[in-house]
Amino acid sequence: MANLVVDAKGLACPMPIVKAKKGIDTLEPGQTMELQTTDKGSMKDFQAWVNQTNHELVEAREDSGVFTFVVKKGS
Repeated sequence: MANLVVDAKGLACPMPIVKAKKGIDTLEPGQTMELQTTDKGSMKDFQAWVNQTNHELVEAREDSGVFTFVVKKGS
């Protein structure tokens, strides 16, 4: 279970990433955030964002048009 769930469904790029950054900034290192979005480009965008940060992408999945990402905050 994630420490924080961010609902970015219905938002277009770059807002899911903006909300993810704001959300993860509130967490302590090692805690997890779950982001839910319906933006089709988010799979590529979110993986790129995680690669540019110190965070770890734990899970990325799509179910019925909803993309869910679980990210562990890095140090």
